[in-house]
Amino acid sequence: MVFPLKNPLVLSLGLMLGACQSATTSVSTPTATTAETVAEADVPALNIVNPVLAGDFPDPSITKVGDTYWATATSSNWGPAFPLLQSTNLIDWKLVGHVFPKELPAWADYYFWAPEISQEGNKTYIYYTAHKKGGNLAVGIASADRPEGPYTDHGPMVAQPDGSIDGFPMRDENGQLYLIWKEDGNSIQQPTPIWAQRLNEEHTALVGEKKELFRNTAPWEGNLVEGVCMIKRNEYFYAFYAGNGCCGHTCTYGIGVARSKSLLGPWEKYDKNPILTKNEKWACPGHGTVFNRGKRWYMLHHAYDTNSFEFVGRQGVISEFTWTASDWPDFKNSNSIPTRSAPVAPRAFNDEFDQPTLLPSWQWPIEERPTVALQGGKLLLRARPQHSGAVLGQHTLTAEYTATTTLLSPAKLPAGTVAGIAAHGDPENTLALTAGSGKLQLWQLEKGKQKTLSEVKLPATAALTLRMQAQGGNQFQFAWSTDGGKTWQNLPGLTAPVNGTYLPPWDRGVRAGVLAKGPATATAVFESFRLDSQLPVAQATGK
Repeated sequence: MVFPLKNPLVLSLGLMLGACQSATTSVSTPTATTAETVAEADVPALNIVNPVLAGDFPDPSITKVGDTYWATATSSNWGPAFPLLQSTNLIDWKLVGHVFPKELPAWADYYFWAPEISQEGNKTYIYYTAHKKGGNLAVGIASADRPEGPYTDHGPMVAQPDGSIDGFPMRDENGQLYLIWKEDGNSIQQPTPIWAQRLNEEHTALVGEKKELFRNTAPWEGNLVEGVCMIKRNEYFYAFYAGNGCCGHTCTYGIGVARSKSLLGPWEKYDKNPILTKNEKWACPGHGTVFNRGKRWYMLHHAYDTNSFEFVGRQGVISEFTWTASDWPDFKNSNSIPTRSAPVAPRAFNDEFDQPTLLPSWQWPIEERPTVALQGGKLLLRARPQHSGAVLGQHTLTAEYTATTTLLSPAKLPAGTVAGIAAHGDPENTLALTAGSGKLQLWQLEKGKQKTLSEVKLPATAALTLRMQAQGGNQFQFAWSTDGGKTWQNLPGLTAPVNGTYLPPWDRGVRAGVLAKGPATATAVFESFRLDSQLPVAQATGK
């Protein structure tokens, strides 16, 4: 699947590390003497059309390998873990796979957060956070000979009792490799130190003693600082970081910066922090990657579109900044995310299930991977009895969208089995229109408790087309058709859209997709799935 995700990012000639470092000692941006820097020194500003990564792509990270750009982002409790997106022009992005496409790392079970993609020499590294089985959050690492994988996991490197998250690699002024991370003290109402510790040259284990760089001390930072990304520019190391509350309608996230002439400090926070804040279009910017194109500097980070907030999730956006006379970053647009409008085409995803394998954009609950098969243009989805059943979902991209699917032979589903279309929050929060057991039924699952909202007798038909429409990201209407969508029937007793405000968890957006619930011996057969996103006028900038 190709996402028409407009606009750029950038990175490296692959000298040392990866996603967010810079000019004099680093990796993700070329040095002043390279041909790439010379060629790009006077290039015009990027024509930024946000979001560049539409949909739920929190904590985005990017690097450059040869002439190809690679990006990844948090997948949280949606599998497969950690998307791998590819581009040669920074405008058209293609989802080509995942870091862990099938089996998860043996040591981890859920919360796959904050991957940092980094290229050093001929190796690609993914520093990532996950929940350790029987423990807490930990920072692990995986490596590959090619950015598209396959990746070999090397296990967790740091797992403090309160949790360790947001790993980032950086070399100091002497070329020594360090891991930077956050101790997750806010999980127990404690401060959140940012730590640095030597990392061996094999990138597999920490050595020596850790050193605290800084912690949350400024009022605007609230109960945390996190998501550190470092660059080295001229005589300073710069740590761009996020502070305060990340998620949901009441989020308070912003971006700050600190600097030091030595990686291990002392670190000085900018007295004009936060340097990037919300505006009327984009809310709660945070946790991203700094990069440059020649003399121009940018940050790829996430933010909420204020039209859809948590229902679509935290999307990847780009903001440009310059440098002040005193060598501090200064974001344009009055320290807010670009909002100038530009037209973009509507986006549609259509799967006829005519490929040999499932398209990489399909997702599922991370601990409940479904059993599927593709045969003759049909999706065979084996049912599951627990929670919402066997689930497949697609990113939603906007607050308004229409999803349709065709379910074959609904009357032949085994007793106790239902299948259909759904808005997925997580396994215990779902809104679905399903067929089975002689009924066509609209139901909601909220905090694990199921409730029927409407039902009719299942019509006698060989193929039942189901439709779900969303407005504002959280108001849903459902309909069904026995003639392939030429005419639609509404469900009885519903005088207003169904409220799906309860659906999304605190850290991720809603997915639109299908499900099959019932005994594991049952299989539902779908013929197609389509998701049409109705886009408002997009936001862009560029000078």
